[in-house]
Order: sequence, then C-alpha cells, then structure tokens
Amino acid sequence: MKTIDVCLSPELLPLYSLEDKTVVVVDILRATSCMVTAFAFGAESIQPIANLDECRKMKDRGYIISGERDGKKVDGFDKGNSPFEYMGDQVRGQKIAFTTTNGTQAIEKSKQAREIIVGSFLNLSSVVRYLLFSRNNILIVCAGWKGKVNLEDSLFAGALVEKLKNHIEPDCDAPLIAQNLYNQSKSNLLGILETSSHVKRLNRLNIHKDIAFCLTEDKYHVVPKLVNNSLVC
Repeated sequence: MKTIDVCLSPELLPLYSLEDKTVVVVDILRATSCMVTAFAFGAESIQPIANLDECRKMKDRGYIISGERDGKKVDGFDKGNSPFEYMGDQVRGQKIAFTTTNGTQAIEKSKQAREIIVGSFLNLSSVVRYLLFSRNNILIVCAGWKGKVNLEDSLFAGALVEKLKNHIEPDCDAPLIAQNLYNQSKSNLLGILETSSHVKRLNRLNIHKDIAFCLTEDKYHVVPKLVNNSLVC
C-alpha cells in the first residue's frame, strides 16, 4: 500500500526522501489558494519563483507578475496574494509569474520530488482523486510561515490524510497528528483559526474575506502540476 507523510515546514525537508514522492505543496493563506483560483479562471500557466527580483524581470517577457511579502502586495507588481485578484477574465489565457513569502519557497525546495502538485481546500476532492490514481508515495509539504509551523496548512494536511485513510497508510506520526487535529477542528475551521498567528497577521491587513474563502472546500476542480518549472493544469 502507498504511504502518506506530512512535512510541517519546508525547513524539515532534508529529513525526507523525495525521489519517489508526489509532493503536495500547500499554502492555504494564501499562495496555493490563489494558484488554484487562477487556473479555475483559465490561466495558462503559473511560474513559481522564489526570488523577488527574478519574478520582477518576468514582466518584460509578457507575464503578469504577482508578488507578496509579509502578506502585502509588492510595490510595482500587477497582483498580490488575494484569490479575488485571480477571478474573471483578467487571467484567462495569461502566463503568471508568482513569488510569495512561503508558498513559492516551498515549491522551490521540493523540486527533487518525482512530481509536485498544488493543494488547497478549494480543490481538496480533486487532489484526493489525483492521489488515489497516482502510483507514488505522498508527501504533503506545508509552507508554514518563514520556516515555522502554522495551523492552517497543518489542518489541510489532516483533511487530506483523513480523506485518504482507507487507501493510503501513514508513514509516521506526523500524518496522524495532522489528521487528529483536523477531525477535532473540521466543524469550525474558521473559529479554530481565529487565534492562529497568520490569521492575526492577515486580520491586521483587513483581509477577512480572503480567510473565509480560502477555507471553502471543493469550489474548484483543478489540480495544478509543476511541469518544466511552470504550473499547468
């Protein structure tokens, strides 16, 4: 039987073997939620870039440039890190270059994996179906916050473990911790997250609607996958 594991922070990735893994990168608030939304509204591709200056240069190549640092849109960039910026016809058929504090860093650090997909609550069931048909063992990589563990990504990891529990075995205790956390919290995710560090950080930026939206399950049916350094669907 296939196995599933959870890396609670990208800083822990050196402890894991990635070569036989499908890695699910998750940054619920808000990078991977933005990416999933952009593809749901017809984006052609998203190139995740760790470095801010490298992302800025993509403007000259015809890309929409999206940038966030510390939860705030980067000055001079076309878009920031709210999923509501990626709705409607404005992204349809467009190539996007995206750099964020945590999510794109997690993708960069996971590139030794056999394959990388992007997960969020918005496409949870689609990710579940994808993983059920994959032959690879699974590692959920939580983007966290600047190397530290965060609650929202851990809850998503637990949701994924819970939904796959009848088909895929936990590889160690981290999936069990995340699964138990999710099961204790799933009836009130928004309420549980009210005291979390990143929600407090975002609330100071008056981004309340983003938080609630990013906790919505199964709004979209796309699974972004990294191919030749760009995410596509």
